[in-house]
Amino acid sequence: MSYAHQTDICQEGPTTYQIRIRGCLGCEWAAWFSDMTITEADGDTILTGPVVDQAALYGLLRRVRDLGMPLISVSCER
Repeated sequence: MSYAHQTDICQEGPTTYQIRIRGCLGCEWAAWFSDMTITEADGDTILTGPVVDQAALYGLLRRVRDLGMPLISVSCER
């Protein structure tokens, strides 16, 4: 049995991701989320910025988890 390896993830540099979480984070959290831009929309926080690889994405998601704020969505913009 063989498994196909997905090779289209971040092969040519960072991919821009948008992470939406329930609740409001102030701009003072920007340093904790590296290069992500923090904006507010309809009572939610949207983190937008470059993510170099899947390990970095998981690191960001771990930080969201550590805040205890519900994750609404994660999307990438290619």
